[in-house]
Amino acid sequence: MFETYIKDYNEAVIEIDKKAALEVVENALANGVTPEDIVFKVVMPAVEDMMQHVLNDLDSNLAQHFMTAQIAAEITEKMLLKFSEPPEVIGRVIIGTAFGDLHSLGKRIVMGCLKSMMVDVIDLGVNVTSEEFVNAAVEHDAQVIAISSMMMHSATGEEGSLAVRDLLKQQGLESKIKLVVGGSPYRYDNELYTQVGADSWAPDGITAAKVICDLIREVKKS
Repeated sequence: MFETYIKDYNEAVIEIDKKAALEVVENALANGVTPEDIVFKVVMPAVEDMMQHVLNDLDSNLAQHFMTAQIAAEITEKMLLKFSEPPEVIGRVIIGTAFGDLHSLGKRIVMGCLKSMMVDVIDLGVNVTSEEFVNAAVEHDAQVIAISSMMMHSATGEEGSLAVRDLLKQQGLESKIKLVVGGSPYRYDNELYTQVGADSWAPDGITAAKVICDLIREVKKS
């Protein structure tokens, strides 16, 4: 029976059928499946499969990935309210769009994946200054700052990632808070992330979630 729920859920998200995915979850709950099993054995594996698919097919459907991430995030948030005990998050990330940039689609895909993977996400929105990024990271004890930029001027601007790096260095936080970037400029130049002071970068929102999780674990081990 449980394998049927997994199969039906995967088919629903592949078809970008949010209603069907929610029905699978409700049926599973009604038949005694725990909210914990729904998140950890149904939703999270589906997100991980999507990540692997992106790695294997760089031309895969962005809209489908966005909706899969959003469905996963919504279901995870609903199930968390039903957990017998509050779940242990693996870490916390501050995310936002660089100063001078108002694009948010890529950021929203990252957020959806991270939430389904038990990462606490603090979203600062768009047009975020370097001080706002660092202050939020300190206030919320975050392990990672993630900055999205869709335009070159916002990626390399005075209030961009380089300014965040300078603030982290000034405050002695470079080992405690990692910096990851993503967006169109970095896909055109794969080495640009090093020029703007980031620790890592990702070519798309799905890969970014994996990179962020890896950086969180790196910080926690140090």
